[in-house]
Amino acid sequence: MAIEVFNRYENKYLLDHEAYLTFYNRLLEYMELDEYNKQHEFYSISNLYFDTQNDALIRNSLAKPKYKEKLRLRAYGVPNEDAKVYLEIKKKVFGLVNKRRTALQLNEAYDFVRTGLEPEFKDYMNKQVINEITYFLKRYELQPKVYLAYERKALFCKQNRDLRITFDTNIRSRRYDLKLENGDHGEPLVENGQWLMEVKAEKTVPMWLSRMLSEHEMFRTSFSKYGNEYKKMLKNGNAERESVIYA
Repeated sequence: MAIEVFNRYENKYLLDHEAYLTFYNRLLEYMELDEYNKQHEFYSISNLYFDTQNDALIRNSLAKPKYKEKLRLRAYGVPNEDAKVYLEIKKKVFGLVNKRRTALQLNEAYDFVRTGLEPEFKDYMNKQVINEITYFLKRYELQPKVYLAYERKALFCKQNRDLRITFDTNIRSRRYDLKLENGDHGEPLVENGQWLMEVKAEKTVPMWLSRMLSEHEMFRTSFSKYGNEYKKMLKNGNAERESVIYA
């Protein structure tokens, strides 16, 4: 069954390219690449985030409440209309991230979010997650708002598969062509050569990793891809309005 359920803590760090190379090479003593990255340097992830007309979900998230939630559609690479994609609810409660997702075909996912009507059940879906998304769609009137894509490299701990570290680069976004099948183009969200590292663990991180982070003077940052895109959009919008006023 195509279903993934995660309950974990996620800590994020922004690195320049030199810091990425240094830290990545040290991690290989304790961690190994996931199966796809053993054959390919990166894999591409594309996401479509849904929100209300007045962006209630992301505005609430940026207010840093104790509980927040969002809905996104995820594909690996650029999908066609029959491709398998993943519709995900992501929640964060007191710092603990809960992600629940179900596989759907691309058009099934679009229709589900647009109409709120559950797709005809097939064996690759997860009924419980479908029900949870249905309830989510009844609470919010959602529409596609932002496309976000990036290249990822993922590592798993050799001794404990619950520990995962990912490196994302070439993070880009757009607020037009809001279809996953329309290509993975977009405007840069971070500086060229910058990496977002995420440490994902069900419990506390091992001592060796804590020491390594300290030795490299790495400090956690609050970085939401959707959140930063939204703040960038507001900033650019204000700048455009100011240019009109002073023109």
